[in-house]
Amino acid sequence: MSLNFRIVLVEPLYQGNIGSVARAMKNFGFSDLALVNPCPLEGEARAMSSHARDVLEGATITNCIEDAVAGANLLIGTTGITGSKFDEHIRIPVHVPRGLKQHLEGTSGTVALLYGREDKGFTKDELCMMDMILTIPTSEIYPVMNLSHAVAVTLYELSDVQAGDTPLADPFDMGLLMEHFSRVLDDIDYPLHKKEKTELMLKRIFGRARLIPREVQTLRGVLRRIQKHLVSEWKK
Repeated sequence: MSLNFRIVLVEPLYQGNIGSVARAMKNFGFSDLALVNPCPLEGEARAMSSHARDVLEGATITNCIEDAVAGANLLIGTTGITGSKFDEHIRIPVHVPRGLKQHLEGTSGTVALLYGREDKGFTKDELCMMDMILTIPTSEIYPVMNLSHAVAVTLYELSDVQAGDTPLADPFDMGLLMEHFSRVLDDIDYPLHKKEKTELMLKRIFGRARLIPREVQTLRGVLRRIQKHLVSEWKK
């Protein structure tokens, strides 16, 4: 069993940052890099990657986040903004790199660490894709970190995480579980204006829970029993 970390840069703007991220990855023993609609990769990117040019040249380049994270068991989005009154539920709860290491100890699978655009981070819809939200505590005097520095800090903490025999649930099965919950919410006439927030909260709960395949199937079995009971009640 192994635990693989995939670094995903979403629409990075600067070659130097991409090259520096590749260098930081190799510094701490990581090599799985995915780039979503990156800027052109030319001389500056290669120069900044230094002796990690193999990581840069081996990067997967995609047109969308979905392709970049294909097969990943957990999606973890990084943000320097940990909450606001407008969309607080999207950015909570937040985790820090050291806590994430402890959270993932003993598991196996692929974890995608996603980093947003240098100028505007992630969109609301992109944040809703994440199973967990990660932030790096910084000084209030200047809280904004350079992209490559944020990657380096995170990977330093994760560089010696110990994998184990506890498999993270398959992403396809997790998708089915979320769809099943959505149908059950409809079946019980859950308030429509609360549904989106509730589904996101469930997604984040499951992300923290590190569900294994058997647990996903058990939860779906419970949901099927609920639906069966509802049908029986409606027929009375």
